[in-house]
Amino acid sequence: MRALRFERFGGPEVLCVGEVADPVAGDGMAVVAVRAASVNPSDVMAVSGSLEDITLPRIPGRDFAGVVLEGPDDWIGAEVWGTGGDVGSSIDGSHAERIALPVSALARKPGTLDFAEAATVGVNFVVGWLGAIETAGLAAGETIAVFGVSGGVGGAVAQIARATDAQRIVGVAPHAPAAGTPAAEVIDEFVPFDNDTDVPAEIRRITGGRGVDVVYDAVGGVTTPTTVASLAHRGRLVVISAIGTSTAEIDLHDFYHRELRMLGADSRKLNVTASAERLKRISPHFERGQFRPLPIAQTFDLDHGPDAYLAVTEKKLRGRVAIQP
Repeated sequence: MRALRFERFGGPEVLCVGEVADPVAGDGMAVVAVRAASVNPSDVMAVSGSLEDITLPRIPGRDFAGVVLEGPDDWIGAEVWGTGGDVGSSIDGSHAERIALPVSALARKPGTLDFAEAATVGVNFVVGWLGAIETAGLAAGETIAVFGVSGGVGGAVAQIARATDAQRIVGVAPHAPAAGTPAAEVIDEFVPFDNDTDVPAEIRRITGGRGVDVVYDAVGGVTTPTTVASLAHRGRLVVISAIGTSTAEIDLHDFYHRELRMLGADSRKLNVTASAERLKRISPHFERGQFRPLPIAQTFDLDHGPDAYLAVTEKKLRGRVAIQP
C-alpha cells in the first residue's frame, strides 16, 4: 500500500509518500481501508518530535474513517471511525491507504456523517468528552466557559455542554467562532480574549457575579491566571494544553479559600480501543443531530499529504484539513 511516512523529525518536508507492506489482520486484529483521515495539530507535533514516545520510522495520523477489509465476518464491509493516542505514535497511523487495528478498537461510523466529516471528529470530541464529562463532571444546570471556543476542541466542548443541558455556555477566544459554525450556534455569550477586555469581570457579569462552575481551557499557559479568576466558588478548571508557557502563577490563598480544583485531561493516554469506547458514547449525538463536525476547509490526496501538514502548520485555513487516500 501507499503511505505517508517520516524517518526523522522535522517540518512537513520530512514527510514522503511511498510503498510499504500491507498491514495484516492477525489474531484479534482488523484491517481498515482508510477513506479519510484528518490532520490535527498533534499530528504536526508528532512529526516535529515535540511529543513523547514517538518511535521511528512512523506513519503519522490519529483520526480516521473507513471500511473494514479484514477481520471478523460480522465486521467486513462495516463503515467505522476511530482515533487513539497510540495511533501514529507507537503504532502506524491513518495517513495511509490502510491501517491495522485491534478488533476491540472498531466503532461504527454514524450514518449521518460522510467519511471526511467523520475523520475530523476523533481527537476533538474525545478529548472534549474526556475533559468536560469524565474529568470535570459537567452536569445539567451548571455554567461553563470554554477558552479556545473557536478551535476544534473548544467547538466540540461547546456542543457537549449544550447536550448536557448546561445552563449557560460562555465562549472565550481572540475571535468569535465564524457564523454558522456549530460553536457559534450553541454558545450563549462570547467574550474576546484580548488586551482590552477584563475576561473574569465579563464572566462574572454574565453569571450574576458568581463566575462559572467549569472552565474548559483548550489553550492553557497564557490563559491560566484568567481561567482561575473566572471560576465560581468550588469551580473546576480543566487544562488540556499549555501555549506560550508551561508554567503559571496563581494566588494559592485565593485558590484554597474558594475551594477550587485544577484538573488535567490528556487524550494521548487513551489508546485506540479506549478512544473507540468514547466514540460509541458520542455517536448517538451525531445520529440525532445534536453534534456536528467543524467544517472542512480543504482536502488533499495522499500525494499532497505534506501540503496538508503545511496547511495545518501555517494556520491559514479556517476549518479542518483532511487527507483522502
